[in-house]
Amino acid sequence: MGLLIGMDEAGYGPNLGPLVITVTAWEVPDPPGECDLWSCFSEVVTQDITAGDGRLHLTDSKKVYTPAIGLSRLEATALAACRLRGNSPHTYRDLCARLAAGDAAERTEPCLLNAELPLPHAGISHSEDAVVDRWRDCCERNGVRLTAIRSEIVWPRRWNALLRENANKAETLTRLSLRLLRRVWSPDIPGISENPRDGGPARDGCAGPHASSVPVLIVADKHGGRNCYDRHLQEIADGAMIFRLREGRDESRYRIGSSELRFQAGGESHLPVALASIVSKYVRELSMELFNRFWAEHVPGVKPTKGYPVDARRFRVDIAEAQRRLNIPDTVLWRER
Repeated sequence: MGLLIGMDEAGYGPNLGPLVITVTAWEVPDPPGECDLWSCFSEVVTQDITAGDGRLHLTDSKKVYTPAIGLSRLEATALAACRLRGNSPHTYRDLCARLAAGDAAERTEPCLLNAELPLPHAGISHSEDAVVDRWRDCCERNGVRLTAIRSEIVWPRRWNALLRENANKAETLTRLSLRLLRRVWSPDIPGISENPRDGGPARDGCAGPHASSVPVLIVADKHGGRNCYDRHLQEIADGAMIFRLREGRDESRYRIGSSELRFQAGGESHLPVALASIVSKYVRELSMELFNRFWAEHVPGVKPTKGYPVDARRFRVDIAEAQRRLNIPDTVLWRER
């Protein structure tokens, strides 16, 4: 048995709305480096965004979702994965509660107070049950199990506080990502699974004299221009030895015990990373829907925003008077970097 873990984020560049980081973990029967989940799930998922054969679209979320395409494909894949994991969220808050350990302070975000979205939001039907059933059958036939989907949802208030603790935004992203990884993996107990009843990590049953021999492959999309991760890995390695295998522009690789960690450009070529990208983008888009609804209530007619720098500055000007009236400080609204 092995463990395949993928991690990706959505919303790193914007000034408005949350950064969302997601990790997905899969138990596989083969050495993880030899397991091809794309082949295992070929009858259920496709990387071809033009395909209309009833399969779920699973690739880089930037391809699955555009304003022109709409949210339905992104939502279908994200919710199917949640249900494959044993969760069936019916609202935005329910989804976030199931995915994120969460900082209680996030619940005080102005746009989230007394706000809710029913799911599915884009109008997909629960006749998608058939797709989830086929996916579950594929898992059983191939000896694969989705053991975790976890997210960090970081709104500007917390992001700005973390920035003050770290040297820059790249440092903040890397530390957040590795802390999230630590929720589904540890160097001495790699097979951590989650308790489906409470959504928290369950380490019992995973420890043992041979736990460290379980092979683990962790793949994450590279964080911009960062090539060196060993200093950050020390913070989550529990004192285990870190072996640097390779550091370069395209890929940086490390070994900790029986675990190999890869930070690579185009990480979404690995299915666990692609799914992490999909879930992150889905949560981010729903969050921005609530964000825009909140401001439209206080500034009728204001044009919605996706939060990216140029349009975010326009939006900030448009809502400035309402922001002052509502006494919402810049540190809550605007990411400093």
